[in-house]
Amino acid sequence: MTTRRWQLAHGRHLDLGPRAVVVGILNVTPDSFSDGGLFIAAEKGVEQARRMVAEGAAIVDVGGESTRPGFSPVTAEQEQARVLPVIAALAASGEALISIDTYREDTARRAVAAGAHIVNDVWGLQREPGIARIAAQTGAGLVIMHTGRERQKLADVIEDQFVFLRKSLEIAHGAGVTDGQIVLDAGFGFAKETAEENLDLIARFAELRALGYPLMAGTSRKRFIGNVTGRVPAERAAGTAATSVILRLKGADLFRVHDVAINVDALAVTDAMLARETDPPSGH
Repeated sequence: MTTRRWQLAHGRHLDLGPRAVVVGILNVTPDSFSDGGLFIAAEKGVEQARRMVAEGAAIVDVGGESTRPGFSPVTAEQEQARVLPVIAALAASGEALISIDTYREDTARRAVAAGAHIVNDVWGLQREPGIARIAAQTGAGLVIMHTGRERQKLADVIEDQFVFLRKSLEIAHGAGVTDGQIVLDAGFGFAKETAEENLDLIARFAELRALGYPLMAGTSRKRFIGNVTGRVPAERAAGTAATSVILRLKGADLFRVHDVAINVDALAVTDAMLARETDPPSGH
């Protein structure tokens, strides 16, 4: 499997390809859909981040505003008050790569200054395009996510991905972001209205490789997994791990999850099998 170097802020990088990369979700919010309020205190957030790193997360993705359906927006000041102390503490310890989950240019700028290596924008640069300029200026890794919110989607699930993400890529390139900084995220659950739409996106995920960038998958504890399994969010770790395995086989490089250990193990087995397929043992 081809290795691609993902360029990140503060002189860091991450090699993508041969091994799946697990990204631990750290919601320092009171109202996220499955863990709201658990890590709102900075010390609790740092403790959870260290737990996820110990379980095998290579990146901790820190978010200060819930993006669940029907979420209540917060001000930039509220968001920054939640995320910046956690990012600064993690950066000081040097234990993990840090991602800031935000669509706000000012929060992105302050987070990278505090030590974040990656900016993860759930609006794909189309809410505050200035985020692309922050990535270009700082050399931060940039995750560009597809969303169907606040717009008319195309009927074909993959065609809609291509149209939206190509527009986002134009914004990124126009601001001076290099291809080596970019990862794309299909945005599972973000205005994918039915379980079937999310499952169709999983089934056809390999088609997104045609865009030519590393891909992140964020299925963790999503409603469509509950629709299939009948389980509440906190009980969806096994269902999430199943989607991680399938998406790895279809070409995903990074996996954004709440439950790190089970996904690390599931993906390690998947990678071991893939390695045997590409480099079979000699002999019989």
